[in-house]
Amino acid sequence: MDLLGQLFGVTAMTISRAKHEVHPLLEAHGHHINTSTARLRTPADVATFLAPDSTQTKVKKTS
Repeated sequence: MDLLGQLFGVTAMTISRAKHEVHPLLEAHGHHINTSTARLRTPADVATFLAPDSTQTKVKKTS
């Protein structure tokens, strides 16, 4: 929660409170969110996690 707080400029408590309010609403409407196995602790961790994998083949768009 600390990392999300850093990214959004709020406290970890605010993120936790929002999660507890939103999660039941999502579940009630059939949206089940699985817990992530990724452990991201810094903004740099997020950037690395989201960076494209250079080992994958790129697909060209067709016109």
